[in-house]
Amino acid sequence: MGITPQIVIDCHDPAALAAFWAKALDYEMEQPPEGFATWPEALKAWGVPESEWNSANAVVDPDRVGPRIFFQRVPEPKQGKNRLHLDVRVSRGPGIPIEEKRAAVHGGVERMESLGATRLGDVEELGSYWMVMQDPEGNEFCVT
Repeated sequence: MGITPQIVIDCHDPAALAAFWAKALDYEMEQPPEGFATWPEALKAWGVPESEWNSANAVVDPDRVGPRIFFQRVPEPKQGKNRLHLDVRVSRGPGIPIEEKRAAVHGGVERMESLGATRLGDVEELGSYWMVMQDPEGNEFCVT
């Protein structure tokens, strides 16, 4: 088995963005370490000031197959287009009829919009179809 990557996303509100991505990916919020019932209990025990409790957050695949996604608070706002983005894969991949892929993507887009994402535009090329979207903090991602 190779090294498992962690995806890190800079943001303004780690708790809110983690909640969005947990729902979008059918992930779960990372549980506090053993011995602690809640994250606030752990952070308080570690002496972390309450003003820093939302400086980071993480979501994990409930099956522990997909990568952990870590959200870290940064002071600067997002500028420009992402150099890296996530694809939310709702269709069965290459080789399916374009009409079927388009229907699956549109269903996924409606779900993402209900969670707070914004539709930017669709792309159809080389026999494929996807929708470019933004999460609640403006980070681009695609529904494929």
